[in-house]
Amino acid sequence: MRTVTGKGRWCVVPPKKDPDASVSVPCFYGAELRYRREQAGMTLEQLVEGSFRGISFLSQIERGERRMPMDLARHVDQKLGTDGFFERRCEDAAKARQVGHAWYYADVPDMEKQAQTVEEWAPNVLPGLLQTGAYLRGMIQHMDPEVPQEVVEKRVRARLARAELWKREDRPTYWGILRESVIRRTPLPPAVMTEQVEHILDVIRSTQSILQIVPETTPWHPLSHAMAKIMTFADAPPMVYSEGDFTAQIVDYPAHVKEYRRRYDLLRAVALSPGASLALMDDVARTYRDEARQGD
Repeated sequence: MRTVTGKGRWCVVPPKKDPDASVSVPCFYGAELRYRREQAGMTLEQLVEGSFRGISFLSQIERGERRMPMDLARHVDQKLGTDGFFERRCEDAAKARQVGHAWYYADVPDMEKQAQTVEEWAPNVLPGLLQTGAYLRGMIQHMDPEVPQEVVEKRVRARLARAELWKREDRPTYWGILRESVIRRTPLPPAVMTEQVEHILDVIRSTQSILQIVPETTPWHPLSHAMAKIMTFADAPPMVYSEGDFTAQIVDYPAHVKEYRRRYDLLRAVALSPGASLALMDDVARTYRDEARQGD
C-alpha cells in the first residue's frame, strides 16, 4: 500500500496494478480511465477530489472490478476534459457487466476473481459459486416461475461461468458456511440434489477449501437472516456483499466490515467442524442417492 498526502490529509492508496483491457468491457473502460488520468498527470486522489467517492472505489473501477456510477463519470469527464467519453460509455460498461446477473449483483463476479479470500454464509439457498445448473433452474422455477426460459438459461450460463474460478491456480481461498436446512429441506428432486451435494463435496475437497454446516438444532445464531460474502484483496480494502430478495449492498465502511467479520467468526464457532460438516454432507448425498434409486 502507498501513503500519500493532500491538503494535510493522509490516506492509503492501493499499489498500481495494470488492468488487462482484453478481459472484458469493464476492464477496457477501467484501463482507458487509468490511461487518461495518467496522461493528465493526476493521482487517484486528485481525480476523485470534489466527488462523493473514495480513492479505493476509483481504483477498483480502473481495475474493472466496480461499476462506474453516472455521477462519477460526469465528474471524471469534467476533470480530465474527455468531452463526455466516460459518461457516454458508462451505461455500455454497466450492461456488459450485468449480462446474466441481477443488476444489483453485477459488480460481484469480477470482485470474486480479484479476491484473495472469499468467505460466505448461506442461510437460505446454496452459494452461487457452488450451484449446479440443475439446482439453479429448479430454484428459479420455484421462486420466480414467470421468468422466460431464455432468461433462465442466460442466468445459468452466467452462474456456471462464475464457477470457472475454481479451475484457476490463483483462485481465492474459500470458506463457506451453510445452514443444514439449505441442503436437507428443498423441493428439488432427489436426483438433482444428489448431483448438487456431490458437486459441493468435489469442489471443496479438490480445492482444499473449507465448508461448515450450522445444524438445524442451532436455531439462533449470528447472521440469522441475510446472506453475507466477505472478500479481501491484495491491493484494496476488504468488503462485504449482502442481499435480500430485491435489494443488495456492498459494504466497505471499515467499522461495518469489522462487525461482519466479528459475527462471521462467531458463526464459525457454532457451526460443525469442517470434518463433521463434510461427513454430514456425505450422509446427505447417500440419502438422496437412495431416494433417487427408489424413484426410478
